[in-house]
Order: sequence, then structure tokens, then C-alpha cells
Amino acid sequence: MARYTGPRCRLCRTENKRLFLKGDKCKSDKCPVNRKRMAPGKDPKTRQKKQSEYAVQMREKQKLKRTYGLMEKQFRLTFDKALRMPGKTGENLFALLERRLDNVAFRLRFATSRSQARQVVLHGHVLVNGKRVNVPSFVVKPGDVITVHPSYKTNKVLLASLGERERSGIMPWLSLDAEKAEGKFNIIPQRQDIVDMADIREQLVVELYSK
Repeated sequence: MARYTGPRCRLCRTENKRLFLKGDKCKSDKCPVNRKRMAPGKDPKTRQKKQSEYAVQMREKQKLKRTYGLMEKQFRLTFDKALRMPGKTGENLFALLERRLDNVAFRLRFATSRSQARQVVLHGHVLVNGKRVNVPSFVVKPGDVITVHPSYKTNKVLLASLGERERSGIMPWLSLDAEKAEGKFNIIPQRQDIVDMADIREQLVVELYSK
């Protein structure tokens, strides 16, 4: 399956949720989810059918997968890894998704969106413990120090994104020195700490893949 290249706001409208695919626009009043409550192609005058159990589970999986910007194969491999880990599969899944390097770069405000963070990583602008890593799926460990390459520190997009940290804040499992563009992954986040994903029902994803 090829990567989706269409309008990203359309995906948010499909899921009726802000997936934060377009950076700061998603946090503003310009977000189409605020203005258009119906999914694309749906007539607001038409009565909507009740979704089946499978459809509800599928929508929840799509929300989570699209939020983190993964394709089906990548997402399923991550789920299978979470399934083999001790503890609750849904919580393990979130922990693995949050530990992806592209996601950590996004959380540290090295980019305004996860897709942009993925490009920053792919182009070799991100260092982990002083070594360049260009694999977005690289799993970050507690204690790892994440920085940007010196040649990228003057990038206008990076500087603008770091400047937004006061408004958006940094997640509690991370620490950031914005002046140095240097962050640290302190601990593996607990499910309740991922507050911007509070409305995701990960148990439905577990049930879907368990069929």
C-alpha cells in the first residue's frame, strides 16, 4: 500500500479528530475539523447508519495509525512487538509509538508535525547520543540524548518550532534545552501521561487484531 499523499485535513475530517498532521494549523481556528463536522463525501442531511463493532474498531485503529503517520505493515509490526512484551498490549503499543525517533523529534519541537519530523530524521539532521541516526522507527531508550546536527541549528523552521514550546509545552517524560536544541528522553511514558491521546480507545485496536 502506497503512502497517502492527498489532503491531510481530509484524514482529520474522516476520523472527526485532530490528528495534528499539519503542525500548528491543527491547533488554530483554521482547522477544518472545527468548521466541517461531517466526514468528506457525507451529506449532513442524510441519517447516518449505526456502525458495526468491526467498523468502530477499524476507525479507532485508523485514528491511531494516522496520528503517528504509520503504514499498515509498520503499525502491525509495532503491535506484534507490543503483544510479545509483558503487560497490557495497548499500553505497550503506545509506549513503542512514543519511543519512535520521529515522534520524539516532534515532541521535542524539532518539527511542527510528525511527517515533518520524519523528514528531518531521514535527512540526517537528528543525533542520538552524538551519533547521526536517519531511521524514523529507531526506538529511543531512557537516558538517550537527542540533538540536531550543528548545521541544522539555524534552520528557520526549527527555530520557529522551538519558539512555540512555551505555548505548547513539553511532555513530562522529556526534557529540553531549547537554546542548545537538545532534548533527553527520561523515562518510558505511562498511558495516562499521553494526555493528547486520551480519547483513543486502544483496547478496540487490540480486539481488532486479536480476531
